Amino acid sequence: MTHIRDVTSEDLRVFGEIVARLQRLDPETDLRAAVLADLMRLLRADFGASYIWSSDRFQHGSSYNMDPQNLKRYDDWYQYRDPMTAKLRQRRRASFVEEVLSRRDMLRTEFFNDFLARDGLDHGINMYVFDGERDLGDFRIWRAAGRPDFEQREVDLLNALEPFLRQAMLRGIHRYEALTARESDVAALVARGCTDRDIARLLNIGFATVRTHINNAMRKRCCANRAELAALVAREKLNS
Repeated sequence: MTHIRDVTSEDLRVFGEIVARLQRLDPETDLRAAVLADLMRLLRADFGASYIWSSDRFQHGSSYNMDPQNLKRYDDWYQYRDPMTAKLRQRRRASFVEEVLSRRDMLRTEFFNDFLARDGLDHGINMYVFDGERDLGDFRIWRAAGRPDFEQREVDLLNALEPFLRQAMLRGIHRYEALTARESDVAALVARGCTDRDIARLLNIGFATVRTHINNAMRKRCCANRAELAALVAREKLNS
């Protein structure tokens, strides 16, 4: 356990600010983006990224001080050639990267030389947040070459934050719960102003089935009524 001398009054202040922000965040806010900069400050880190495991791949990335083009290479290619993340994820707690892959072996990998080193990531610590078997998201924290290695202080701080992160991530996980193809079709027609009977006729499905799809879409998108769902779908289409 971290000795009290390793945690400063400034650390405690930042920790408290992160906890307070997590507790008051609106469920529609991406909490990972909202707290990532302060998390970097608390852990005295240089780089950060966060993903959610969905449909057998890491998606919905958020990052701090990392090149978007390099992250796109991760999304498209390097996550499938990542020698450490699956092992770190299995641990389900804050862990040093070197607990699953020695530094000597890491320096030999394509993943380090062609991906991590491009942004200057040199030594890291990861945490994966779960609710039972449900993966809520992760935090991948790195320091640059020449900086001190992470120590037990950072592990203990992340583990202390984990219950607050998990609680907040559970409130907002619906943001990443994908609509089915039929739910998307129905939601798009709702946004066009179609009535339930119009939708049933256009999609050749039952009236009750239309209501089920609308209710599922509203639940997943945290909408109180079809007007909110229509407005949200219109906004997403405009921003896509």
